[in-house]
Amino acid sequence: MDTKDVIYELRIKNGMSQDELAEKVFVTRQAVSRWENGDTVPSTDTLKLLSKLFNVSINTLLGSPRTLICQCCGMPLDDSIIGADKDGTPNENYCKWCYADGQYTYSDMDELIEVCVPHMASDGFSEEQARAYLKQALPQLDYWKRYEELSGNGEFEAFKRQLIEEINALNIEGMPKVESLNALVGSYVNLSYPLPSGMSAKFLNDGATYLGNQLEPEFGGDRCFGVLANMDFILICTYEADGKNPELVLYKKR
Repeated sequence: MDTKDVIYELRIKNGMSQDELAEKVFVTRQAVSRWENGDTVPSTDTLKLLSKLFNVSINTLLGSPRTLICQCCGMPLDDSIIGADKDGTPNENYCKWCYADGQYTYSDMDELIEVCVPHMASDGFSEEQARAYLKQALPQLDYWKRYEELSGNGEFEAFKRQLIEEINALNIEGMPKVESLNALVGSYVNLSYPLPSGMSAKFLNDGATYLGNQLEPEFGGDRCFGVLANMDFILICTYEADGKNPELVLYKKR
């Protein structure tokens, strides 16, 4: 699909006139018309504004001429899982699990490998093969090549350690100590909890990225503890396999 068709479809999908789109990205209606006729393409700065406005990558706006791969974990990327800069602009270099709100979520390659291996293993590809592949492939990616430049002097790791201390200090009965927190996308962990009123509620943003983990209870049984947190809150719940029958244990503002 050409850029002219992409912009037209995104504009129509979002219910905008050419005038409305022009106003939002600070150009004239005639400029939008020329894009959609294929006479011109938006400038680099305007592409960035369109990317943020429509929540798609610049690669998508240009008709997807490149195959995007997360430069931290190697996952193939599409617009639904692309990470975002601090201002909300999609960053087509990373997935939501590795980069969220302008922060890189992994500083330990071995930790990332252990998170990825179970998701890559299949009948024809063992965990050992997946681990060996990642150990060879990840050092070739831009994030790990430029780790000293991009990692932010360990600030995010320090934040994760602080969160772990706060969570463990809650002393939730039956929940083991949290040892690590991984990046989790909201749409995968946004469970609907029953309320005393008989209604149910979700507390997360499907498009946001959180830190969390799943823990087996100390007392056994068929329910797991789920831990989720970010800069603003800590959430602890329990649930059965596949997130069924969730119960909210604690929701605490930080």
